[in-house]
Amino acid sequence: MSVTNEISPDTPTAWWRDAAIYQVYIRSFADGNGDGIGDLAGVRARLPYLADLGIDAIWFCPWYPSPMDDGGYDVSDFRDIEPTFGTLEEAELLIAEAHELGIRIIIDIVPNHASDEHPWFKAALAAGPGSPERERFWFRPGRGENGELPPNDWQSRFGGPAWTRVADGEWFLHLYSSRQPDFNWTNPEVHAEFIDILKFWFDRGIDGFRIDVADGLIKDPSLPDVHGATTGPLPYSDMDGVHEVYRAWRKISDSYPGERIFVGEMWLPDPIRFARYLRPDEMHSAFNFDFLSCPWEAKRLREVIQSSMDSHSLVGAPPTWVLSNHDVTRHVTRYGRSGDTGFEFADRRHGTPVDRDLGTRRARAAALLTMALPGGVYVYQGEELGLWEIEDIPDELRQDPVFERTKHADPGRDGCRVPIPWGDTKPPFSFGTGGSWLPQPQEWAAYTAEAEAADPDSMLSLYRKALHIRRDEPALGDGEMSWAMSLADVIAFNRDPGFTCMVNLSAEPVPLPRHESIILASGPLQGDQLPPDTAVWLRTY
Repeated sequence: MSVTNEISPDTPTAWWRDAAIYQVYIRSFADGNGDGIGDLAGVRARLPYLADLGIDAIWFCPWYPSPMDDGGYDVSDFRDIEPTFGTLEEAELLIAEAHELGIRIIIDIVPNHASDEHPWFKAALAAGPGSPERERFWFRPGRGENGELPPNDWQSRFGGPAWTRVADGEWFLHLYSSRQPDFNWTNPEVHAEFIDILKFWFDRGIDGFRIDVADGLIKDPSLPDVHGATTGPLPYSDMDGVHEVYRAWRKISDSYPGERIFVGEMWLPDPIRFARYLRPDEMHSAFNFDFLSCPWEAKRLREVIQSSMDSHSLVGAPPTWVLSNHDVTRHVTRYGRSGDTGFEFADRRHGTPVDRDLGTRRARAAALLTMALPGGVYVYQGEELGLWEIEDIPDELRQDPVFERTKHADPGRDGCRVPIPWGDTKPPFSFGTGGSWLPQPQEWAAYTAEAEAADPDSMLSLYRKALHIRRDEPALGDGEMSWAMSLADVIAFNRDPGFTCMVNLSAEPVPLPRHESIILASGPLQGDQLPPDTAVWLRTY
């Protein structure tokens, strides 16, 4: 079935350069059939809410059939919809309904690995060593006298060895869960399969793909040991050959009408190598994880913003700005912690005391900061409500494989995936009629979309105002910026014509610069003073 992705003949073709994109983690967004799990019916019912919020596109985490060992990132069929979420027909209806509201659709694609229930992997197990079926994955004999040791010393990013032994004695590679075998991208069949998958979904009207683990597809075929290294050049990350994959993909997207796009997920420390993925014949944009991970410190934020602008300008790509997603601790919690307010996978600082009021003030200010910067902006579901990380989920209810594979040392990502509160005064807060797959706190009664919509000072009201202003304000979106003011703990920059964003990260109020009017502030001002942890948008002369 072919579905048009046209939204408006007057829409600029480079919509993605300054789009506001909302991330939907389907299991936790809205439940339409009452089984306690979010689904496409729930999303379709909430499309008017998203249109009213003022976003330009929705990015969906994987909606494919999956045993859900890793929240859907273990895909068993790349050309269908997970039955828990709905049907392919419902997905096509959702795409059409979103387009009618002016909302584009971006879906996840997971080219690094599949589920162990994928037909290809089942065939590989059945075919045995040396078979063409096994060449689609990384099967190798083990080391040691009887092959009892893994082929090398690589470690899974979910904890433990990156190799699992099968019944006939061979081992297969999985950089994530043992139920997520890595594809072997030296095999032409893998290339051809994913080209066909791209076309399958482009033909159904989707507007782009977010590429999971985009830097990880190509491995050094010699599979060398890394001797415990987790940083620097690694033989399974950012190998030069990966760029040929995305050049081939870009030719596919460019053959479709309407600016179909690719968004990369790469956690790379080198901004120059990061920018290589954004050359004009590769991806369109990528997530700015340096910004997401940055602590609430003016100097560090200023450095990350400047570095992002510089590296992206080398290839003419727009930067993106993101504060939270389905893998990281929500920023209301991070910003409210004492000491380090940044984020690292190696230490989620679970259980660190949190000043939630402080975290919320900073989150409000950070929202205006991100929406004023040049380029695109991402909003993870629930951050527009000011939700925080739920850290007291009972161990027996946790579902993230990271929790078990690290022997409970890492609490995993369930805390940022708790289902969204929509209305009512007690759980499941109108998420659905059948409870919720992870428990919601009673405190969220004051943070439902229904309650916040009625409060002009709520986080939701702030996001709605900011997103709509951002869409209409000529100075915002894609373009240039120039730094203003030189106070150590204040971030201030100008955008033409006549716009200034100012964020006070100091402990004391600071005077506002000369201005014509106040467009929007993240919190109350003190006369002509900007209070700590507050941002303001100014109309300047």
